[in-house]
Order: sequence, then structure tokens, then C-alpha cells
Amino acid sequence: MDKQQLLDKTTETLRPFETANLIETMQHLSVKQIFSHPVVLILIIAIFFFGVVRRSKTVLLSLFSLICIAVIMRYAMPVPGDDLSMSSMFPFIGGGLLVGGVIIYFSLIKTD
Repeated sequence: MDKQQLLDKTTETLRPFETANLIETMQHLSVKQIFSHPVVLILIIAIFFFGVVRRSKTVLLSLFSLICIAVIMRYAMPVPGDDLSMSSMFPFIGGGLLVGGVIIYFSLIKTD
């Protein structure tokens, strides 16, 4: 296999990962589809075990905030086509304040 064939094969293999293709795919995904994908679940579990083994407060708080933001987006964002009303903003505001409060408490206030 010469260099040109290897380069062509690599280009064809990496074509699905072009920016335009990734953005097009991400625009049509929902939060439920993202967090039910096995790769994402395995990555979350691996990060969780890494944070527990290393006792890293930063890693665990980052994972906590990522999961909470996904849950908030899942339940607080309106259905496409609906208007954003104040009643739909209350869970988003309350969840954001709760997540922010937990992160501030564990990272700044509570000492080991």
C-alpha cells in the first residue's frame, strides 16, 4: 500500500467526522438520545469511577453539573414550536440555582 492509497483510505474513514457532518448530526439529536447512547453512558461511568478512585472533587462536581444540566434541559426546555414562557423558566432557574449552590458549597465553603 503506497502513501496515496493510505491517504485516500484515511480521508474516507474520517469523512463522517467533518465539522459540517458533526454539526448536522448534533442539530437533530435530542438530549434523551444523547444520554441514552451507550458510548456516552460508558464515558460517564468511567469518569465517575476515575473521580471516586482519585477522590477528585473537581471531577465529581463537573460530572454532577453535566448530568444536572442535562436533566434540567430535558424537563425545562419547551417543545419545539412552543413559546418560552415564564412558567417553563421556573424549573430552569430553580435547577440552575440548585446546581450552582451545590458546586459553590462543595468547592468553596466545605473543607475536608
